[in-house]
Amino acid sequence: MNTCLAPGAGQRLKDMASHERPQERLERLGASALSDTELLAMLLRSGSKDMDVMAVSRQMMLEAGSLAGLLRWDENDFRKVKGIGHIKALQLMTVTEVARRVLAQRVDEDPLMDSPAKVFNYLQPRVAGLDVEKFWTLCLNRKNRLVRVCEVSSGTVSNSLVHSREVFRDAIRSGASAMICVHNHPTGDPSPSGNDNEVTRLLRQSGELLGIQVLDHVIVGTVAADPQRKGYFSFQKAGLLNSL
Repeated sequence: MNTCLAPGAGQRLKDMASHERPQERLERLGASALSDTELLAMLLRSGSKDMDVMAVSRQMMLEAGSLAGLLRWDENDFRKVKGIGHIKALQLMTVTEVARRVLAQRVDEDPLMDSPAKVFNYLQPRVAGLDVEKFWTLCLNRKNRLVRVCEVSSGTVSNSLVHSREVFRDAIRSGASAMICVHNHPTGDPSPSGNDNEVTRLLRQSGELLGIQVLDHVIVGTVAADPQRKGYFSFQKAGLLNSL
């Protein structure tokens, strides 16, 4: 393949040998297979007259020290790198600002779900005033931080008609390591029924087969209607999760 460029043209990713292109590696292996330099090259797309795109990316990594170091850069810092003009600097500033905001939001948006009280406090605003039974799954990562909340079903006053395939579908799609099942009792009394016990047993067994641990099944009610005055019932805290 002839990779000679006309004078004044920066070498672009598409002009590189196919086996060297970050885009080819991205398509074949996924984004996680790319190095930090290759990820930057995908953002830049082209270099300058004297430096190809990979050389520009390597220079940025050398001066910033790491991808995290780029979060501290402003437009002037980006434009000091040969091959980075005004437009590219603005594009890179946009990317780094998105990264900063994501990092800032993670603490609030990925709460730690390591107790039934935290589950109750998190979901109680959604449950307040419901006159039908609903079922949710809290998909968790390996550190028991919340990845995703999924409403699995919305049923009648007496039951939520839960099936294992619906309960685990979103957990599998989310790549969850574990999950907590939650449903409400419209009466406000979170005491478990015989059906709740059976559902818990089946979900725990299904989780064992799928490799997604069911850490708890929490029933949400109200403090006023709860004989224990907690507002919720936890199968794990009651020692029932693994004994049913």
